[in-house]
Amino acid sequence: MLKRIDKYLILSFIGPFILTFLIVTFALMLQFLWLYIDELVGKGLGLSIIVEFLGWGSATLIPLALPIATLLASIMTLGSLGENNELLAIKASGVPLQRVLRPLIVLSFIISIGAFFASNNLIPVAYANIYSLRDDINRTKEEIRLPTGTFYNGIDGLVLRIAERDEKSGTIYGVMLYSHRERQGNVSLTIADSGSIHFTPNRENLLFTLYNGYTYEEDPRPYGSTDTSFTFRRVGFKFQEMLFPLSNYAFQRSDEERFKKEIMSQNLSQLKVVKDSLNRVYEGAKSQQLNQLIYSSGLIFNRELDSAFIKRYEGAIEYDSLFNWSSQPQLREGLISVQEKLKGAISLINSYQVEEEQHLTPLRKTKIERFRKFTLSIACFIFFFIGAPLGAIIRKGGLGTPVIVSMLFFILYWVVDISGKKLATDGVITPAMGTLISSMILFPIGIYLTYKSTTDSSLLTAEGYNKFFTKALKLIKFKR
Repeated sequence: MLKRIDKYLILSFIGPFILTFLIVTFALMLQFLWLYIDELVGKGLGLSIIVEFLGWGSATLIPLALPIATLLASIMTLGSLGENNELLAIKASGVPLQRVLRPLIVLSFIISIGAFFASNNLIPVAYANIYSLRDDINRTKEEIRLPTGTFYNGIDGLVLRIAERDEKSGTIYGVMLYSHRERQGNVSLTIADSGSIHFTPNRENLLFTLYNGYTYEEDPRPYGSTDTSFTFRRVGFKFQEMLFPLSNYAFQRSDEERFKKEIMSQNLSQLKVVKDSLNRVYEGAKSQQLNQLIYSSGLIFNRELDSAFIKRYEGAIEYDSLFNWSSQPQLREGLISVQEKLKGAISLINSYQVEEEQHLTPLRKTKIERFRKFTLSIACFIFFFIGAPLGAIIRKGGLGTPVIVSMLFFILYWVVDISGKKLATDGVITPAMGTLISSMILFPIGIYLTYKSTTDSSLLTAEGYNKFFTKALKLIKFKR
C-alpha cells in the first residue's frame, strides 16, 4: 500500500513541478526578451539566431525558476491531497506525515543535485553563449531605412536622397547618390529618375538598380598641386547597376571562447583557479604597499620595526633626550616635518585603498560565484520543506492560494539574496554570509512549518484565525 502511495505522490508532484517550471521560465523569458528587444529588432536576424539567444537566456533563468517551481509544486501537491481529504485518509490509516513526505524528500534531493549540475555545468555555458551572441548582435548594424525628401548618410561612404517611394513595389524615385568611397569629397554624383535598392543574399553588398539618369565625376587633384583645372565627365544611362560593399550588415558569429574567462562563464574548478590567482596577486600587492609605506615613513630598514632587535639598544640610546628641543624654531621645524610626513602617509594610504579595491572587487565576485553554485541546490531543498508543510496546513490545491503564498516566500528569498550579494560585493559582509543569508533566513521558517504540519496545527486556516481573534476579543473585554 505504501509503495502505491509513494508512486501516487511522486506522480502528483512531477506534473505540477514541470508545469510550474515551464510557466515561470516562460514568464521570466518574456521579461528577458523585453530587456533585449531593442538589440534584436531591426537588424535582419534570422529566426534561428533569435531562438538560440532566447534559449540560452532561458537557461540563465534556472536559478530563479527552479526554486519557485519546487515551492509551488510542493504546495499544490500537499494542498490538493488535503483539499480532497486524501491526506486525512492516509493519516487515519496510521501513516504519519513524515512517512508521507519521504518519497517527496528523496525527489527534492534529486532535484537539488540536478540544480547543482545545472548551476555548475549548464549555466556557465549559457552565459558564455549569451555574451558572445549579444556582442555579435550589437556589432550587426540595423537595416537601412531610407527617409524621403532628406539626405541620408547612414550607409558608410554614401550619401543618398530619394524624393518618393512606392511601398508596394519598393521602387524609389528622384534618386541622388553621392559616393565618398574615395574620401575625396563630392567628386562622384549619380542622379536617376527611378530605381531600387536591395541587399545581396549574403548581405555583404548593397545593389543599386537605377534607370534614366546621369553620372557626374571629377578627377581629384594630386595632393599639393596648385592646378585649378579639373577633368569633368558626364555619362548618361538608361539602366545601371552599382554594387557597394558593406560591413557588419550581416550577422557574423564569432568564437564564444573569448568570453570563457568571464566570472559567470566558469564552473567551480575554473573559479578556484581564478580565486587562487587573484589571491596571489592581492597578497603581492599588499606586501608591496607595506614596504612602500614603511620606506616613505622614514623607516629605512625593516628591522626598525623588530622589537627584539631594538631591545639591544635600549641602554645605548637615551630616548627621553630625543624630545628635548634646543629652541622653539627647531621644535617648529620638527613638528612641520612630522606633519608633512603624516600628510604624505595619509595620501599614500588613500591611494592604497583605491588600488586595493581594484584587487578585492574581482576576488569577492569570484568567491560569491563559487558559493552561489551551491545556493541553488540549498534553496530548492529548503523551499520543499516550506512548500510541503504549507500545503498540508492550508489544504488548498490549484493555482490560487498556492501561487499567492509561494510568491510571498519567493519575494522574501529574492530580496534577501540580492541584498546579500550586493553587500558581499561591496565588502560589508563576507561572500559566504552574503550568498547563504537567504537560506539562513528561510531554513528556520521551514523547520517551524514542518513542526506545525506534523502536529496538525491550524496555522494559516480560517478556523485558526477565528479562534485567535475570538480569544483576543474576549481578553480585551475581560481587561475592560
